[in-house]
Amino acid sequence: MIALLALLPVVLFGLGRTWWAGAVTFVNVLIITYSLYLLLSPTENGHDDHDATEHGPAP
Repeated sequence: MIALLALLPVVLFGLGRTWWAGAVTFVNVLIITYSLYLLLSPTENGHDDHDATEHGPAP
């Protein structure tokens, strides 16, 4: 949620410069925010060390 606060300076940047520079910056902020969300979100099926030892060593 905090990463979305970066959109306010993006809007000001887009208004002060050319509109397409603001649009590209806006898309970049959204991509970074979504990437951080995916990186920090809990996973449904996390890796369990017990699974690796039950099947023996890797070939």
